[in-house]
Amino acid sequence: MDLLKIQDITVRYGKNPSPTIEHFDLTMKDAEVVSVVGESGSGKTTVIRAVLGLLPGGGQVEAGDILFEDRSLLRLSKNEWRDLRGTKISMIFQDSGAMINPIRKIGAQYMEYIRTHEAMSKKDAFEKGVEMLERMRLPDGRNIMNSYPFQLSGGMRQRVGIAMAMTFSPKLLLADEPTSALDVTTQAQIVRQIMELRDQFQTSVIIVTHNIGVAAYMADQLVVMQHGTVVDRGTRDEVMSHPTSDYTKNLLAAVPEMEGKRYVL
Repeated sequence: MDLLKIQDITVRYGKNPSPTIEHFDLTMKDAEVVSVVGESGSGKTTVIRAVLGLLPGGGQVEAGDILFEDRSLLRLSKNEWRDLRGTKISMIFQDSGAMINPIRKIGAQYMEYIRTHEAMSKKDAFEKGVEMLERMRLPDGRNIMNSYPFQLSGGMRQRVGIAMAMTFSPKLLLADEPTSALDVTTQAQIVRQIMELRDQFQTSVIIVTHNIGVAAYMADQLVVMQHGTVVDRGTRDEVMSHPTSDYTKNLLAAVPEMEGKRYVL
């Protein structure tokens, strides 16, 4: 059974005469990484927001279907979505620090998140939070739980976001530009950490990025979007070695080369 099937979806926001996405298809299996790459406005973030049922601004899937474990996500009730989000499907945002309340300690927010999805005492929820933070290689998880967001670096806040997203070992992790707000060294650490999580938890990942180097490093499947449509798709090697669109060729031309080898991360 496929984990996720996006079947020929078209997405439109409000009364916009032009759809943001047209005829988008994707099939993925357990523990697979799909990278969706494209410039701003290409529709890549709309793809994962549609999967999570969180299209903003009156956005709606006008045609097609999205199946998760052979179940249509477009027909779920609010209660069914509440049970699914954060447990079987989780999301990492571009700047997890911006999603965390700046005037509450990390621990208070993390415990609340855990107890929303699982009946657990505050003490047990605190310990679970500490365990997950330390799995993300954050030093001294207890200290992190007792810290305010502004006391952490951008990379540390992003790891907190990843820890929260992975708390319930989701089947599918959606990552929306998870490294773009970070310096290059921290980017590499976060990307490798996401790959380790895939191996450890057998979690499938859809990562959205404008950086084809990051996309290619991570991808089993690579999807290139422009103006709401797919202009290239295939395995990483197929797209990197035999791009069919001029847009993809231009993206690849921007990736540094040394002695004939293209370095993606």
